[in-house]
Amino acid sequence: MKKVLNLAFAFALATIFVACNDENTPTVGNLTIDLTGLEELGADFVYEGWLIVDGNPVSTGTFTSVVFPQIFTLQNSDLQSATKFVLSIEPTVDSDPEPSATKILAGDFSGNAANVSSETIVGNFSNSTGKYILATPTDMDSSNETSGVWFLDNSSGSAVKGLDLPVLSDGWKYEGWVVLNGTPVSTGTFSNTDAADDNALTAPYKGISGNGPGFPGEDYVMGSVAGIDFPTDLRGVTIVISVEPSPDNNTAPFTLKPLAQEIPSNAIDHTTLTMSVGPKTVLSGSVSR
Repeated sequence: MKKVLNLAFAFALATIFVACNDENTPTVGNLTIDLTGLEELGADFVYEGWLIVDGNPVSTGTFTSVVFPQIFTLQNSDLQSATKFVLSIEPTVDSDPEPSATKILAGDFSGNAANVSSETIVGNFSNSTGKYILATPTDMDSSNETSGVWFLDNSSGSAVKGLDLPVLSDGWKYEGWVVLNGTPVSTGTFSNTDAADDNALTAPYKGISGNGPGFPGEDYVMGSVAGIDFPTDLRGVTIVISVEPSPDNNTAPFTLKPLAQEIPSNAIDHTTLTMSVGPKTVLSGSVSR
């Protein structure tokens, strides 16, 4: 009888211990996101974080503020099982439960932390180079040749591509810009540096004598913008190559800008000029659980 009572007592203790353990184990925990270099997206898009758990994405929530760190409360089971963190750009009104193609940061967990970077998922721009010329090939007026910019290299006597940039992942495009009176004005978006940009047929400021060479660029010979009537003199103006989310309805360059250059005031039209490294080539940060 004593042995039976001892066994019953031990079983009761074990049952109480398990119940207390289950009750005291937290079911949720915090994910802290601390990122640098992000800019606000505007009303139509938000950032959304994702944990990759057993190969599947689990949303950590959306945010619009770019003040960090930010803390999100999630199921502990997902937090502890996650092998990777990914940040994407999503429509503000979004019925798709999966991440969009426009992923901007990613990194694998090592222990309870993950270092995240745009280099691993958007592109590595550390070796990017750019060349360009001033010219206005879409009109027949030879007096305004410094009112157009084309990202090509004609130093050999024949035009070849002027931009050496990595192929972008899905959900991203390149875009050229000239900054006029402090206002960025697009030269057009493009994915292929060896072909005309996306708006070659419909460029708003080009002339009426064709669409220009088969490279990214723009003529500013008709119309006006930022208080400047075209044609104008682009010498002294800053030009930029940015990396843009696609789709994107923002009229300003996105935060990633791998190439930039202030056009020399003594630049000669139809002469190849060289761009410099841009102000922002990588985004990074950390995520901890």
